[in-house]
Amino acid sequence: MKPNTYSIVPDTVEAEGTSETLDDFRKEFSIDQEAQIRLVKVAHMRYRHPDLEEITTFMEDFGMTVTQKTEDKVWLRGYSSDQYVYYAEKGERAFLGGTFEVESFADLEKAVKLPGATKIQELVDAPGGGHLVTVYDPLGFPVNLLYGQTPAEVSEPPTQPVVNFVAEKSRKRAFQRFQPGPAAVHKLGHFGMSVTDFPSQLHFYVTNFNIVPTDYVYVEHGGQKIRVSVFAHIDRGEDFVDHHTFFLSHGSSNHVHHCSFEVQDYDTQHLGHQWLAKKGYKSVWGIGRHILGSQIFDYWWDTTGNMVEHYADGDVVNNKTPINYVVAGDESLAVWGPELPKAFLS
Repeated sequence: MKPNTYSIVPDTVEAEGTSETLDDFRKEFSIDQEAQIRLVKVAHMRYRHPDLEEITTFMEDFGMTVTQKTEDKVWLRGYSSDQYVYYAEKGERAFLGGTFEVESFADLEKAVKLPGATKIQELVDAPGGGHLVTVYDPLGFPVNLLYGQTPAEVSEPPTQPVVNFVAEKSRKRAFQRFQPGPAAVHKLGHFGMSVTDFPSQLHFYVTNFNIVPTDYVYVEHGGQKIRVSVFAHIDRGEDFVDHHTFFLSHGSSNHVHHCSFEVQDYDTQHLGHQWLAKKGYKSVWGIGRHILGSQIFDYWWDTTGNMVEHYADGDVVNNKTPINYVVAGDESLAVWGPELPKAFLS
């Protein structure tokens, strides 16, 4: 019996024999890069909740801080330069879409030409201002595009841990001590949807935006690889970006699956897990470590019934990372952690 092991596997080795190149991908989808709306990053999520006070309290316990609030709206931030990472308004429960920052005002002008797009709206009451356009994908999910928001002042980040390994003891004559509390959120990392028409959704996002697959998840059928999920990143050339900023997964209904927020490290995450549990909130799945993206995960239900995640220690990729194919199966979701609950796959 051999002990468990750890290794760092280069992206080219991980994808060896199963991958396709960025050029192959662009040819398959006939992508015109000049026509695409150029995304910079994912900025914040937008939801509607029937009880604004309840969701505000939950998000504070989840590790965000209120940056602005009115009678029927609230904006919550992390400690990054994003003015806010979560926007909520009072009303009947609804997913109002993820929000991407775009490169230029011209990208907003491109966006308004898409079918069903809104006009360019100035965000006069939101922290940092800016302009917003909302477009709709083939299944009716809103996609928000933001330009011109003034960056926020970066808050003081949590202390970075110093780990003593077997052969390397960097922490000497000093002791680790922790204080209980929420896991401080840094930024919004990714979000995604469960969809009944995976091919049309994939085509919409990769042709209209500079979104590129990192990993396809597939099933074998008739000797063919049928794609059923995609973990995709924003193509920023040679600049490194998160392994996935957006995902789609084939399902029996159309709904937002979850949104995910970055925290500093495992200890921060675990203390945050304990905090949420003591407050009586409902855990979905975690703590564990994913395989695709490598991040440590912890999923929770918010007070309205939406799934949210803390993650830490995720992979980063760039335009030299091959597009990988991974066979579908529960075992492809996590290398360690609690048993996968059925609720996660709904």
